[in-house]
Amino acid sequence: CVSSLTHEKFEAVLDSVAVRLTDDLAASSLYHDPQRFEQHVRDTLRHAMREHGLAPVSRTHPHAFPDVSLNGFGVEVKFTKKDSWLAVGNSVFEGMRTVGVERVYVVFGKAGGTPEVRWARYEDCVTHVRVSHAPRFVIEMDGDRAPLFDHMGVGYDDFRELPDQDKMHHIRAYSRNRLQPGERLWWVEDGEPHTIPLEVRLYMRLPQWEKRTLRAEAAILSPQICQGSRARGKYTDAALYLLTEHGVFCPQTRDLFSAGSVALRDDDTRGGNYILRALLDIEDLMRDAAKRLDGRLFEEYWGADFAPDARIGEWLRRADSFASDWRPSDFLFLAK
Repeated sequence: CVSSLTHEKFEAVLDSVAVRLTDDLAASSLYHDPQRFEQHVRDTLRHAMREHGLAPVSRTHPHAFPDVSLNGFGVEVKFTKKDSWLAVGNSVFEGMRTVGVERVYVVFGKAGGTPEVRWARYEDCVTHVRVSHAPRFVIEMDGDRAPLFDHMGVGYDDFRELPDQDKMHHIRAYSRNRLQPGERLWWVEDGEPHTIPLEVRLYMRLPQWEKRTLRAEAAILSPQICQGSRARGKYTDAALYLLTEHGVFCPQTRDLFSAGSVALRDDDTRGGNYILRALLDIEDLMRDAAKRLDGRLFEEYWGADFAPDARIGEWLRRADSFASDWRPSDFLFLAK
C-alpha cells in the first residue's frame, strides 16, 4: 500500500531501476534521447513499484519539478549524451514544485563513454549554481565536491522554504566567495538582475553631463584608481561598473581619470598629478554619488556598506592605502 512506502523501500526501488536502465541504455540507442529516456524512466519506475506492491508513479505537469512524483517522493530525470556526470538542474526558486513532494531524488542517465544510470538524493548531488537568465542548480553525480548547501550553511529543506529574496542572499554570498580578483557579480544583486540595455552605449558618445556623473560614480566605488600608474587592474572595477550597471562600454577606461581631456578641463596647464586633477574636477559629483548610490553597490565593490555620510571618509581611507606617492586625503574633500 502507499502508506507503507518508506524512503528505504523507495531507494531499494531506485536501486533496481538504475540497474535495469543501465542495461537498457547500453543495449539500445533507442533511449539515447532526453525525452525517450525520461519516458523510459517513468515506465521502468512504474513497473518496479508494482513489483514491490506499491502504487504506480504519478504524472506531473510537463514543466513541474520534479519530473515524477509519488506519495511525498519525487524523481528528477537527467540525461546526457556526453561521457559526463554533470548537468544543469532546476531553478533555485522551484516555482513549479509539485505540492506534497518532500524528498527528491535524481535519476541520471549517461550515454557517452560506458552507458550507465545512477541515482542520488537531490540535495547531495547539487554542487554549484549557474546563471543564464536565472540561477539554476548544477547536478554532479561523480567526484568528491561537497554539496552546495554545505557551502551555503543551510540545509536544502530549509533553503527551499525561503522566500526568493532570502534564497538569493545565500546564492549571492556563495557566488561572491568564489570570485577571483577583478571579477564581479553582474547577474544578480539582492534578487534583482543588473539591467543592461540591449544596445550597449559607447562612453565617448555620451553627453558631457552624463560622462561626468558616471565618472564620479565609478570613482567613488573604485578608490584603487589612486594607485600608481603601473598598477595592474586599477581601472577594472570602474569599467565593470559602467558596463553592468549602465550598459556603457568604455574601451580605454584609464582615460576617464588620467587623460588630458579630463585632467586639464579647468586648467590646461600641463603636468602634475592627472588623477588628482581629474578627481578634483568631479569632487562635488563624487560627494553626491556617495550619498545617493544604493548600499548594495558598496557591498559589492567595497565588500561592506557604510552610512551615506561616512562613505567619503571611508573612500579617503581606502584611497590613501592604495596611493603610493601621494595622499588623496591631503587634497580631496577638504571642504565640508
